Amino acid sequence: MDVKALALELQQAREQRRPLAVPFSAREPDFDLATGYAVEAELRRGRLASGRRTVGLKAGYANKAVWRALKLDTLVWGHLYDDTVVHATGDAATLAVGRMCTPKIEPEIVFKLRLPIDLGDLAPAAVLGAVEWLALGFEIVDCPFPDWAFQPADFVAAYGFHAALVIGTPHPVDAATIPSLVERLTTFPLQLRKHGEIAAEGSGRNVLRSPALCLAELARAVATRPGEAPLAAGDLVSTGSLTEPQEVAPGDTWSAHAEGLGLPDLSLRATA
Repeated sequence: MDVKALALELQQAREQRRPLAVPFSAREPDFDLATGYAVEAELRRGRLASGRRTVGLKAGYANKAVWRALKLDTLVWGHLYDDTVVHATGDAATLAVGRMCTPKIEPEIVFKLRLPIDLGDLAPAAVLGAVEWLALGFEIVDCPFPDWAFQPADFVAAYGFHAALVIGTPHPVDAATIPSLVERLTTFPLQLRKHGEIAAEGSGRNVLRSPALCLAELARAVATRPGEAPLAAGDLVSTGSLTEPQEVAPGDTWSAHAEGLGLPDLSLRATA
């Protein structure tokens, strides 16, 4: 397969707001995860050549219940960029979604690393020891394939469907808060509201039983994939949707409330 040609198809689909007719996996029998990561790497090289820089990773398929059906042995990921990450002001942000194909919104926990993660100890407390802060976030995903029909390799190739990441006010993580945070990350409930009405509910358990465990699994998975740079100090990590993704359109107003984490609510207004 011509990885550069596949990357160009995805780039043009994104720029022209034009979905591809079928996923790569439906037309290329041998299109696997390795090829998907190769396509994503080609897209990344193009973005870096244009002056952009990567700022971290987003996790996908952070739910072991689907791994067996999809023949996965770990989660997957895509890169975040300096021009796709938005830091909310006063826990409120505005984001243009009108040029996206079929965007959806996902409430997530976002971490910033202050140290590389020690792969010799991936217990939640040890992993959180490498974290500088955590925050509520909205991952905006956009699928270039019709009817959101795809396989994991298609997801990986297409930027991990990453379109934007909105980050709320960071909450520092330190040694004194880690023990209680380990417990609260597994139990906290979350409400996602649209125009003030509950659209979806979720919990930290929805992402590998805890966002901290998701961070640990991502660090392990990235380190074992040949040619992939390990997570590093300063990286942002978005740890997977806490609820079912919801369609988002211009004119929507969204808010997320996570109970028990000490994080302020995050709100987003979608525009054209």
